[in-house]
Amino acid sequence: MPSTIDILPIFGHHGRMIRNVAVLAVEGVAPFELGVFCEAFGLDRSDQGMPTMEFALCGTRPGPVTTSVGFDIVVQNGLERLDEADLIGIPAMPRLQVIEGREPFTEPLLSALRASVDRGARVLSVCTGAFVLGAAGLLDGRRCTTHWMYSDDLARAYPAAKVDPDVLYVEDGPVITSAGTAAGIDACLYLWRQEHGAQVAVEIARRMVVPPHRDGGQAQFIQAPIRATAADTLASVLDYMEAHLDEELTIERLAARAAMSPRTFARRFRAETGVTPYGWLLGRRVAAAQRMLEQGDLTVDAIASATGFGTGAALRHQFSRRLGTTPQSYRAAFRHRDD
Repeated sequence: MPSTIDILPIFGHHGRMIRNVAVLAVEGVAPFELGVFCEAFGLDRSDQGMPTMEFALCGTRPGPVTTSVGFDIVVQNGLERLDEADLIGIPAMPRLQVIEGREPFTEPLLSALRASVDRGARVLSVCTGAFVLGAAGLLDGRRCTTHWMYSDDLARAYPAAKVDPDVLYVEDGPVITSAGTAAGIDACLYLWRQEHGAQVAVEIARRMVVPPHRDGGQAQFIQAPIRATAADTLASVLDYMEAHLDEELTIERLAARAAMSPRTFARRFRAETGVTPYGWLLGRRVAAAQRMLEQGDLTVDAIASATGFGTGAALRHQFSRRLGTTPQSYRAAFRHRDD
């Protein structure tokens, strides 16, 4: 099984199942990114039938911590709380703080992170939290990312890291790194999907009022993230593609529907979505196949036909390439049962 995600999440676990989450809150922590972890893993959603996690904030020592915008929070746990965590979250830190190696880089903290990964825990950073993982040596030889504004700094500070400045999030072994704030949400939802399947991730995303899935390999910067005018035809084309996944959707066909030349359509599509038409279509077909495997009893061949792959062999190939598993194994793990 490959150890790095590029486009869609890898199925399976590099460590133990995530049931216990600890999030670092040290001097200068960014409150919004800290809130991402609290919202994603700290809320009790059991009233909706959702799984719950053991969740705690921890710091270099218990006590008050001043955030990057000046107000204090009280952290009740020291670094010993990391010893029982299955997932350790590292929010963003102020740029100068992470580059100059101030408070977050204390040796007890770095040693605790290394020990946690050695015993099987996973770590997830948001934005400049990646610098803390770099200081701990956990990015050496691994693909990683951070906010595009700081990717050059990360590469210079930790030359053994394989920094990819373009992606939203990437997993390499037990280390998951993500870009800016929204990408941190995407990475958290990726872990929920990996642990509990697409339906749980969708329900949590619905509560958070965010998209349930964005490809990890999607570009951080999209030239036109909001359509410029009401006359823009891309939204209707995306809706059309989503409704006709089982059909052959060529660039020529889609471009004609958008009243553009194929070349102009391809360029506009990438500018507004961050991916190519083929990449977007393939991602939606895989996602549709995942839902059908989770929620129904159709054969792999029938699902392949319904989602546009044509043959079971083609579907199996994309599952193996993108998710690191087979449709049968995915269904065995994530099949929804009303019992």
